[in-house]
Amino acid sequence: MSTIIAQFQRTRSAAASLAMASGETRNAILRHMALLIQEKSVNILQENQKDLDQMSVDHPMRDRLKLTPERLVDLAESVISVTQLADPAGHVLSQKTLPNGLELTKITVPLGVVGVIFESRPNVTIDVAALCIRSGNAAVLRGGSDAFHTNTILVDIVHQALTQQGISTDVVYLMPTDRELVSTLLTAVKYIDVLIPRGSEALIQRVRKESLVPTIETGAGVCHTYVAESADLKMAVEVVVNAKVSRPSVCNSLDTIVLHRSIASEFLAQVREPFTAHAVKVYADESSYTILESLGYPLLEKAIEADFGREFLDFACSIKVVDDFSEALAHIATYSSRHSEAIITSDESEANYFLSAVDAAAVYWNASTRFTDGGQFGLGAEIGISTQKLHARGPFALEKLVTEKWIGKGQGQIR
Repeated sequence: MSTIIAQFQRTRSAAASLAMASGETRNAILRHMALLIQEKSVNILQENQKDLDQMSVDHPMRDRLKLTPERLVDLAESVISVTQLADPAGHVLSQKTLPNGLELTKITVPLGVVGVIFESRPNVTIDVAALCIRSGNAAVLRGGSDAFHTNTILVDIVHQALTQQGISTDVVYLMPTDRELVSTLLTAVKYIDVLIPRGSEALIQRVRKESLVPTIETGAGVCHTYVAESADLKMAVEVVVNAKVSRPSVCNSLDTIVLHRSIASEFLAQVREPFTAHAVKVYADESSYTILESLGYPLLEKAIEADFGREFLDFACSIKVVDDFSEALAHIATYSSRHSEAIITSDESEANYFLSAVDAAAVYWNASTRFTDGGQFGLGAEIGISTQKLHARGPFALEKLVTEKWIGKGQGQIR
C-alpha cells in the first residue's frame, strides 16, 4: 500500500508540470500516441488476444474487451480528434473590479488528478489518457483484470509519447489489478481530485458507498424506445433494431421497447424477422408475449418485474405494451436509469412533450439511443456517460475536465 501511495504522490506532483505545459506540447503527445497505436497495432492485438483467451466466448463483456484493426484505427482517430478541440483550461469566465479597485477574474483550470475505475473496455485507457493530457490533468487508471495485458501495452504507448515530449510518465499511472488496492484509491483524498467509475452497476454502487474522493458517476444505461400510436412503423423498426443490435454490449443500446397497444401487433410482426436474424431474446409482457407466440418467435420468455429496469448488455430486451402516452411516460420514469430515452412518433406536440418531460441525460425523437456518445456528439473521446446532474451530464468529455479558479489582483487592498 505504501508503494501505491508513493506513486499517487508522484502523479500529483507530475500533474502540476503537465498543467503548465503548452497546448502544443500536449497535442504533440496525443499525435504521437495516435501514431504508435497504428504502428504497434499487431502488438496491441496480440496482447488483447491474451485477455480474450481468458474470457469465455459467450461472455456478454467479450465485445467490449475485443479490439480489432478497425477499432484501433477508430481509437487512433479519436485521439487525433481530441487535438482538434479547444483547450478547456484557461478560459476567462468572468471579470469584475470591486469598488475598492481589486480586480477579480474567474478562469477555468484543470481538475488536477482524475481517477478512473473501469471494466473490460481497454479503449477507455486511451480515451481517458488523451482527454486528461489535452486538458492538463494527470490520470490514475484502475482497469479490470480481464483487460490487464491490453491496458498494460496501451499505457506503455502513452508513456512513450509522454517521454518524447519530456513529460514525466507519472502523469498517467496504471494501478495493479489487486482488489484490495481499490479501497486505497477510494480513500486517497490527498492525491486524487475526482473519481469516475465506469462499469457495472455493482462497481458504481461500491464507489458511491465507499469513496471519500468526490465522484462523477457514469451510470448504467437502461434505455427505452417508445413506439407511439402515430409512429412510422418502417422507421420504428429500423431505429429499434439499430438501437438493440448494432452493439448491444454498450451502455447506449436499447433495453426496453415500449409499444402503444394500437400498433403493437403490426410492429412486432415487422420486427420479428430482423430480431430473429440477430437472435435477440425477448422478455415480453403478457400482451406482447401473446402476439409474439402467435408469430412463432423462437427466443421468447415471459417477462418478470426484474426484466424492466434491467441493463441487458447483450442480444436481449424486454417489451412493455401500454394503453396511452401517459402510461408510457410513467413506465419510463419508473424504470429509466436517466441515460438515453427515445420516442418514435409523427406527432410533433407529443414528441416535444416527451423531450421536455423525460428526465434523462439524452432524449431523442425519431432517432436511435446509440447516438449518445462523445465522438458522435463532436466532443472527441469520452470518459463515459454521466447520469447525474452535478458538474457533468451526458457524454463526459474534454470540456468538463476543468474546474474554476478566482484570481485577485490588487494594489495593497485590505479588508
